[in-house]
Amino acid sequence: MNERVTPPMHALPDGEAEISLVVRLPWEDVARLGQEAGRLAAQMQRPVTLDEAVSHRLRSLRPGAATHAKPAVEQPAAVTSSASVASLPRLSGTA
Repeated sequence: MNERVTPPMHALPDGEAEISLVVRLPWEDVARLGQEAGRLAAQMQRPVTLDEAVSHRLRSLRPGAATHAKPAVEQPAAVTSSASVASLPRLSGTA
C-alpha cells in the first residue's frame, strides 16, 4: 500500500504558511546550514535556529515569492533568476 502523507501545515496570522517537514541530509549539508545560521545570527544580532536559516535561505532564492495571493508570472526559458540552485547545499542522492 503506497499511502501519501501530507505534512502538517498551519496558516499564520501574517499571511504565510508553516509546513513541517523531515529532511534527511548528509552532515556536510547540516554544517553548511549551521554556517548560514551563524551568518544570519551575526547579521540579526541574535541567536538563529537552523529552521530560521533554512526559511531565510529559501526566501532569498526568489525575492517576492513570499507575497501571497499573486499569481506567479512565468519567465521565458532564456531568462534566469539571479539566485542559483547551485548555491544551495547538494542533497545526497542528487547529481
